[in-house]
Amino acid sequence: MSIELIVLDVDGTMTDSRITYTQEGDEIKSFNVKDGLAIASWRKLGKHVAIITGRRSSIVERRAKELRIEHFYQGVENKKEVLLALLEKLDIGMESVAAIGDDLNDLSMLKSVSLSFVPRDASHYVEKIASVMLSKKGGDGAVREMIEYLIQKEGLERDYLALWE
Repeated sequence: MSIELIVLDVDGTMTDSRITYTQEGDEIKSFNVKDGLAIASWRKLGKHVAIITGRRSSIVERRAKELRIEHFYQGVENKKEVLLALLEKLDIGMESVAAIGDDLNDLSMLKSVSLSFVPRDASHYVEKIASVMLSKKGGDGAVREMIEYLIQKEGLERDYLALWE
């Protein structure tokens, strides 16, 4: 069965897990552009992308819109529960899902999916249950590494590269 949906945590996977506040109280996060290009490419291959994050942030909402991520959930306490509802909506099974997360609130979701990924700097508790331990840290290209792993595993390299040739 092929992977049809990737599920992304945000803090610690799409970002380096740091939250910076300005003197005025504005929140600042940094996203990796290389991750963004890989996410866009995955979507262009006709695959689905979801963000399921525990925090609420207008910055993350903006990034999701930029990347045209169609399934965006924030302020989530139970990520597995949200994922199950999404799978029902998309009419796909858990065997068609890969997810990336880095901390305890990702544990139940990562245990449920077909392939689970963690960045190099993930919690050791989460690392122990992961299918794949990535060489990149969160915010440093871990999402791209996950997607390119899937591209190779699924035999989609030719189609992936053709998007940009």
